[in-house]
Amino acid sequence: MAAPRVSIIIVSWNALPLLRQCLPSVVATDYPNLEIILADNASTDGSAAWVQAQYPSIKVVRHPENWLFCKGNNAAVPHASGEYILFLNNDVEVPPGWLHPLVEAMELDATVAAVQPKLLQYEDRSQFEYAGAAGGYLDRLGYPFARGRIFFTNEPDRGQYDAPRDIFWATGAAIMLRRTALDAVGLFDERFEMHMEEIDLCWRLQRHGYRIRSIPASTAYHIGGGSLPRGDVRKAYYNFRNGLLMLYKNLPAAAWRRVFLQRLPLDLAAALRAIAAGRPQEALAIGRAYRDAHRMRHHYANAPSSCDPVLPSYQGSIVLDYFVRGRRRFQDLPAERFRASYRS
Repeated sequence: MAAPRVSIIIVSWNALPLLRQCLPSVVATDYPNLEIILADNASTDGSAAWVQAQYPSIKVVRHPENWLFCKGNNAAVPHASGEYILFLNNDVEVPPGWLHPLVEAMELDATVAAVQPKLLQYEDRSQFEYAGAAGGYLDRLGYPFARGRIFFTNEPDRGQYDAPRDIFWATGAAIMLRRTALDAVGLFDERFEMHMEEIDLCWRLQRHGYRIRSIPASTAYHIGGGSLPRGDVRKAYYNFRNGLLMLYKNLPAAAWRRVFLQRLPLDLAAALRAIAAGRPQEALAIGRAYRDAHRMRHHYANAPSSCDPVLPSYQGSIVLDYFVRGRRRFQDLPAERFRASYRS
């Protein structure tokens, strides 16, 4: 049978050095039915012209301004012809055969709407990468973590998470999606702009009956920090603001209110911790995130009301597990706290 078409979309803004470094590996992918689309967010560094000159087979979609991650990717989707859409960060390097396991997983099960490869650090390829590691989860209060990465701890990859399994969210650094599923639930929420958008999308997919899978037989190597470097206060702002919006969108009203009241003191503690560490701007960013999330709630008046909603995958508190109980590795978390469909 002919291989189904895959469209890789890479959104980029003034990132010519990263494109020079990583794009050749994407072009060298050995998958037989592939198109690559560069979604250029009005770069001024000549990166779009460089791609057109070096790789004329790549379709370049030029946006009129910097539409950031969500809108930049969404606006490129109408230009894609694939049955599968793969959003790939511009700072990801891939080996030649990386697509085959991802496509195979999707072709084997039509209920799977999104998959991700195992994500390792670009510089130290024995370590899991922060942005998604071997697949993402969400605790009962909406805090994300991953197999191989919890908060500030990145585990070494010793093959301990090489079994494919259902996850709650797939990393936006390298997420392959079934196009018919996207047609059903919509694309990234453009109000998020960047950060947490892939978790929201994966949650919406699950609410429509789809599954999300980690496929560690596929591997990718992520540099990280291409959009916002770690430590940038805007990263804290987007993560806290969008985390609150995501909960409001995807939980029934009663559950959202309960979660909010439990989460508030933990986020306050995060702000106080930032102040104690000499990062007052980060604490202010958390405050602005709460203010703006409250102002944006009216956009999401149609929160789910089902008596049996899709709840987060981990019913414990990853904050307490990590900072109080000292559980630094994914394998240290109690298996009974995971909902049954997410256990190995």
